[in-house]
Amino acid sequence: MNIKTPSTPRGFNRRKFLCSSAIVSAAASLPMTALAQGRRVENVGLQLYTLRNEMSQDFEGTLAKVADLGFKEMEFAGYFGRSASEVRRTLDQNGMTSPAAHIQLQALRDDLEGEVERAAILGQKFIVVPILPANQRTISEYQRTADYLNRAGEVCKEVGIKMGYHNHSFEFEVTGGQIPYDILLNETEADLVDMELDLYWIRNAGVDPVTYFESHPGRFSMLHVKDMDEFGRMADVGSGEIDFAEIFSHADTAGFEHFFVEHDSPGNGMASVAVSLYTVRNTVF
Repeated sequence: MNIKTPSTPRGFNRRKFLCSSAIVSAAASLPMTALAQGRRVENVGLQLYTLRNEMSQDFEGTLAKVADLGFKEMEFAGYFGRSASEVRRTLDQNGMTSPAAHIQLQALRDDLEGEVERAAILGQKFIVVPILPANQRTISEYQRTADYLNRAGEVCKEVGIKMGYHNHSFEFEVTGGQIPYDILLNETEADLVDMELDLYWIRNAGVDPVTYFESHPGRFSMLHVKDMDEFGRMADVGSGEIDFAEIFSHADTAGFEHFFVEHDSPGNGMASVAVSLYTVRNTVF
């Protein structure tokens, strides 16, 4: 008996179909969000550290997959041997932009002009210092870092780029009678340095981010949208206990421009980013 195989519909794209299916499957495990009228995040971004393993194996293919999921803004955490022009070409091919990248502090000290040039080629608006090394977490080093961010910010300003700083929880631990994060905020210039607030790490430190939005309005142009479960562990966005609608409602005061979802160690990277995308898209604030 001959069995006729149904023909593939014209215009069918297997990759897009599979990526769309990933969103549907991931979203099915989440509670339904009321489709009330209200403000929503228009452009959900992705911090690619979440997919560093996938990126190392298939840089171009991974970017194509997240583009098919619906992401438009990429924050890089490494370029895996690609030149700025190669990365820009891949972004353009997928209809994406890169507003920011994480660049280690030492790399900036070694070749600031080179990093600024690469950021300019990629069309980035921010160069973000992702972490301060453990041996540099003294009050004097935080002050030195703030001074460097200002000086680097002056160089970046010439080409329309700002410096940024991304927090973990240790910046909120009292050190020498002071809060290091406050030093970084108070001793950097608002027109030169913005803050990228990591919501998981500030909540992990037991600090209410809203207090910073109110005391330092306009300084928080970027968010790392990350969730925390009841045990203090990192979770896919929407699977934990952080009230994103409440935090997002302070967008005008805080100065939010970019919302990058992230999970430092997801079990399944693509499923994690699909869940996170669905959650942020459907958060009404």
